[in-house]
Formats: sequence, structure tokens, C-alpha cells
Amino acid sequence: MKKALSLARLGWGKTRPNPLVGAVIIKDGRIIADGYHHFYGGDHAEVDALKKIDFAAEDATMYVTLEPCSHYGKTPPCVEAIIKSKIKKVVVALEDPNPEVAGKGIKILRNHGIEVLTGILEEEAEELNEIFIKYITTLKPFCILKTAMTLDGKIAAYTGDSKWITDEDARAYVHHIRDRVAGIMVGITTVEKDDPLLNTRISNKKVSQPTRIIVDSKLRISLEAKVVKSAKDQKTIIATTDKASKEKTTQLIELGAQVLTVEEKNGQVDLEKLMVQLGKRKIDSVLLEGGGTLNFSALEARVVDKIMYFIAPKIIGGRDAITPVEGDGKALVKDAFMIEDISLKRFQKDILVEGYTKRR
Repeated sequence: MKKALSLARLGWGKTRPNPLVGAVIIKDGRIIADGYHHFYGGDHAEVDALKKIDFAAEDATMYVTLEPCSHYGKTPPCVEAIIKSKIKKVVVALEDPNPEVAGKGIKILRNHGIEVLTGILEEEAEELNEIFIKYITTLKPFCILKTAMTLDGKIAAYTGDSKWITDEDARAYVHHIRDRVAGIMVGITTVEKDDPLLNTRISNKKVSQPTRIIVDSKLRISLEAKVVKSAKDQKTIIATTDKASKEKTTQLIELGAQVLTVEEKNGQVDLEKLMVQLGKRKIDSVLLEGGGTLNFSALEARVVDKIMYFIAPKIIGGRDAITPVEGDGKALVKDAFMIEDISLKRFQKDILVEGYTKRR
């Protein structure tokens, strides 16, 4: 199952909004085939593995990270291929949370005399497909709040300078995370201050660029901004409200951007409603990259699922230096946003703290 999970990871960023799935087939104590879901619309992991042995797997055991599908989608049901192959046992890490499957695949296999064992490395399989699980059960994107700060909690000096808080290896890792998500979201202030491209830059690898999502309640974005000037090359959504100028909206659309009008809340884009609209556009995951005001609003709106805090061994100081989460803040410590299931990752100099927002 560990090998199957490792294989599944090879599909990162290519299968969305489908899950990451790996499969390994064992017979007489040795691996006779393995496979994984390579890309959306391609063969599922089970079929990818079975094709390598021409569906001849009599008396073999298949280990698969997610319950085999039982419905017709882009491809035929995997349970049909497994039954055809004469596999005698299927070991499943995680039952499929997709309402169209949800135990039906396991039931069909058992009804055909195939032994099915579930729950092997289930937690690892859940973590692997945390994006898929959130999206398929809520139709809203899995939202990751990512930031980089110094030891004293600053994301920039009081002058606004922020290059660079973390070292090259940590920044390179961020581009791999960008490669895994469907969208990158920032607020208009970040666009005005940094004029970022918000793309994925991975050397020697062809990647599909994530959708750029700019939260801009009054549509004050400059037509000269890099994200606007490159909107025809990389999908760009500007989320605004009905306060937006119709003339500006037309100009942005002509330049290739999509302007998405969202209901407002307290004079700003309602982030909960925005997530619903992004989900309808099959954006299953969003990497939220600030700034501080948008980060606070997202936490307050309870749309953040996971946090990724890069911490650099530097101290900037300054009462006017910016912090990762600004906004109004909480009046009482007891009302703080709680993070749980914390894990740490070390880079050459920096540390990454990951965790999940506590649902109250």
C-alpha cells in the first residue's frame, strides 16, 4: 500500500478534479504490475496496472489507495476491469467519499465473490486526497493559506521590502505546491505592491499554470499589472462586486481576464460566496498567498482548510512592518483561530509549519 501511495503522488497537479490513485498487483509474493492515474480523462490506476498484464490476474491481490469506481465517467467503471481480470482479493486504503461511489464499488466486488479489505493506511490516503475529499463532498475548493515570515512574525520590512524572506530551496518548494493546486489567490493590495505574475516556475518540467484569482472589491487593478497583461496566456479571474466600473470591466475582459461579480459582505467580496463560484468552475483547490488583510478575512470567513507557514531565521523588527494576518484581529486570545494536527518540515535554513484549521 505504501508503494501504491507513492505511485499515486506521481499524478500531482495532473488529475484534478479527480483523485490521486495508485495500484499494485501481487501474485505469489511478488509484484506483477502497478499503475497510477496519470491525468484527468486517462486510465484509472487499476486499469493502468491491469493493462500491463493484459487483464490476466487470476488469484492475484490488488492494493489500491481509493475504492474502485463503479460508475461511468470519462472512463468505464474500474470494478468491471477487476472482475474481468479474475483478481481474488482487493485491499483498499480509503472508501471513496464521492456520493456516486460511496461503498458501491466495494459492494459490487463482494457480490462477485472478490474478497475486499478496507482501511489499510487510511489516514495516509486521506491526507493524500485531502483536496479531492473536500471538493467532492462540498463542491468548494480546498483552501491553503501560505505565508513566509521572519522569527518575529514579519512578512516585509516597514519600507515594504520583502525579497526575500526565505531561501531558494523553500521558495522552490512553493512552486511545487503551486503546481499541485488549481488556483492562486491574492488581494488587490498584493498586486499593487508586488506586481506578481503568480505562476509556477519549475525548471525542466512542462506544467499547467494555475488560475490566478485576484480579490478586488472595487476593481481598482491597473490595466498595466502583469497579471492583466498576461491574462490571455494564463487564466485570470478578478473577483469583484457590483461596485465595479462597467467600463473597467469591459477593458479587463478585452485584455483576456474574467471578471467575476460576487455578492458583497461588509463592503468586500464575500469569500464564502466566492468559493462556491470557484467550485462551480471546477477549481478544486486554492493557494491563498495574502496579504495580511485578505488572510484575516479568509480565516474569519472560515474558508481556510490548511495553513503553511514558512519561518525564516531572521529578525526585521519595526512596529510598522507587516505581519501575515492583519485586518481587525481578535480582541481576546480565547477567540484566536486554532490550528491542529501540526507537522514540521526542515529546509536548509527555513522551517515549514503545516496544520489544519479547527472547525468549531
